[in-house]
Amino acid sequence: MFLGLDSSTQSLSAVIIDTDTGTIAHEDSVNFGAELPHYGSPSGFIPGGVAGEVHADPRMWIEALDLLLSRVGKAFDLSQVTAIACSGQQHGSVYLDDSFSDRLAALDPAQPLVDQLAPALTRATSPIWMDTSTGEDCAAIAASLGGNEEVCRRSGSVAVERFTGPQIRRFHRLDPAGYERTRIIHLVSSFIGSILAGKNIAIDHGDGAGMNLLNLHSLDWDQDLLDATAPGLRQRLPLPAAASSVAGELAPCFVKKFGFSDLCVVALSTGDNPSSLVGMGATSPGTCVISLGTSDTFFAAMSGAVTDPNGFGHVFGNPAGGFMSLICFRNGSLSREALRDELGLSWADFDESGLSATPAGNKGQVMLPFYGPEITPRLDFTGPVRNFPVDAPSAVQVRALLEGQFLNMRLHSQWIGEKPTLIRLTGGASKNDGIARLIANIFQAPVERFAVANGAALGAAIRAAHACGADLASLTAAFCRPAENSRIEPDTSLAATYDAALGHFQALLADH
Repeated sequence: MFLGLDSSTQSLSAVIIDTDTGTIAHEDSVNFGAELPHYGSPSGFIPGGVAGEVHADPRMWIEALDLLLSRVGKAFDLSQVTAIACSGQQHGSVYLDDSFSDRLAALDPAQPLVDQLAPALTRATSPIWMDTSTGEDCAAIAASLGGNEEVCRRSGSVAVERFTGPQIRRFHRLDPAGYERTRIIHLVSSFIGSILAGKNIAIDHGDGAGMNLLNLHSLDWDQDLLDATAPGLRQRLPLPAAASSVAGELAPCFVKKFGFSDLCVVALSTGDNPSSLVGMGATSPGTCVISLGTSDTFFAAMSGAVTDPNGFGHVFGNPAGGFMSLICFRNGSLSREALRDELGLSWADFDESGLSATPAGNKGQVMLPFYGPEITPRLDFTGPVRNFPVDAPSAVQVRALLEGQFLNMRLHSQWIGEKPTLIRLTGGASKNDGIARLIANIFQAPVERFAVANGAALGAAIRAAHACGADLASLTAAFCRPAENSRIEPDTSLAATYDAALGHFQALLADH
């Protein structure tokens, strides 16, 4: 049995897998807003931040860990668990003083975890991935390295507002005394993993690459990026290490408190995006994942650390070794919902009228499908751009929007240098047959749909098993299965049609 934990924006989830039977043995989750309301974070973060600041209370994550393990321990015999691995929302960071190590080593099973660990916090709240308050700091980091092109070449991304390096720089700039008291800075993933291990654990290459601090070529902290961020930063960061590492034995506190075996070990933590790559069975190049949500994301394993020359995409470490790409498209379901409401359609109408009643390629009628500012590419639109009349029939507009979204995705994933041979599709809109078929045709690759409720926690459980010697390919075959009868093959006769449509899309984009 192997336990995977995922500390996401809104919840802490657990998945236990049984590798002998290839089944999920137990699942549970703690919703921060509903079950820990005293932190005033109905959506998992503190509302009302100013100037782009979005923070969460790290005490909430500690208390959720206590609550979740207590609940799981009552429903499941945790002495069966061989190893634990954690996944955490990428880019969130936790700031701690020099008492943290001693507090971890002396955890008392009779006392709440939060009461024992909270006094070590030097920053009361933690910036998370939604925080965009660090524009000044990003600009300064880029300038110190001679431009964002160099930042991207080294770290896999341009200086990004929500990434950890700029967040650390802002903390030092606004609260130098607080930074001086800080002796260790963890990511959400390594913070939870350190509590479980009873000691500070390393930051893995997957999550570490989302900091604007890790050099992709040396897989060590980049000294120039560290110097551009804050003084003495190397001494405040755990060492980077491969995600397949075992961090150590589970702390005795958890053995006594929840009934784990004293032989249980803790594998290194990683971020939710790398963990989802594992949970979706996409750790080998050629298989990509498209997640359709409020924002759409495209991520895939890579053969090498190739970076996006435009600086839109990101490169993280692949927990299976090597690297992975991640590209986020802000105008995902928000744009689909906006056009649906604008035209007064239901979701069924949206599919049937838009895709069944119009030809592939839409007769050259193209839309830049951005109802708000976009990050891939970086455009500050407040509405879509069409090369056809705004009062065109609704079917034409629906196809133009959907084709525009996935042509944009195809265009801005080409820098990876590898054509997808299989697309694994997840998220709410993945249930739509028309959208799934459209993606298969635009990318000319088969699509399989997944109904995994928590791919990041599943990925963590699989990583725990892999760290203990289980074969990753066998684990993937057992646990990363698509929904039955969900595979859609591309219509190869439409390859030339969508090559031409991509040209039309590029031409319209170049004009704006």
